[in-house]
Amino acid sequence: MKLFANIKSFAADESGAVTVDWVVLTAAIVGLGIAVIASVQGGVNSLANSISSAVSGTSVGTTPGAAPVPAEEPET
Repeated sequence: MKLFANIKSFAADESGAVTVDWVVLTAAIVGLGIAVIASVQGGVNSLANSISSAVSGTSVGTTPGAAPVPAEEPET
């Protein structure tokens, strides 16, 4: 008799159901994040390579034919 009462009590207890819901929801969010990263990765790599090739062909701080700028003397 006590065994059946314990089984009925266990079946009626819903305290673990919320935990299961949160685990399923968290797994779905993680799966969605992985899917988004996988789908965006190719485009990001292509864009990074394009930017790299565009930047590597430029020179910064020099103008062809311009005279060098003299250094300023520190104030005393």
